[in-house]
Amino acid sequence: MATAGLAAAACARADAGPWDSLDAEADARTPSPAQRAASRQQGRALLRAARVAWPDDDGLAALAGYRGGPYHAIALGAAAAAAGCDAGDAARIAAYQSVAGPASAAVRLLALDPMRATAVLARLARDVDQIAERAAATADGPLDELPCPSAPALDLLAEAHIRAEVRLFES
Repeated sequence: MATAGLAAAACARADAGPWDSLDAEADARTPSPAQRAASRQQGRALLRAARVAWPDDDGLAALAGYRGGPYHAIALGAAAAAAGCDAGDAARIAAYQSVAGPASAAVRLLALDPMRATAVLARLARDVDQIAERAAATADGPLDELPCPSAPALDLLAEAHIRAEVRLFES
């Protein structure tokens, strides 16, 4: 939900580009340094691809100069705006990625049946849409009212994972 809210807010504000404020909100919602670093790495990669697709977009150009690179959710929102999407679309993309990424990893790592994993994603479609709608509803409001659910166990696991001898994924 936090990622969807940040993506929606970035999309809604892409022309104005309040990247410092959005970055601070992403920091507040990402307590794990390992997750922060991974998100910024993914954000830089997404922004690079988006700038190739939409080289004349002012929002993407402004974001490209941002210190440390943008969080993935912010880059996603800016890229969605450049593609002509609205805040709801950006939130839906982010919400879907939040479930599709782990499902894809589970298929690769655990040799799960890809059709069953896809069926799980299909059953989650209504939940993804509801999360996206709730996130998009906050896109134009004050940034401190963006969604901010927490998952302390995931933060702890991310920190343990970054120190593991064998790491399977960056994020």
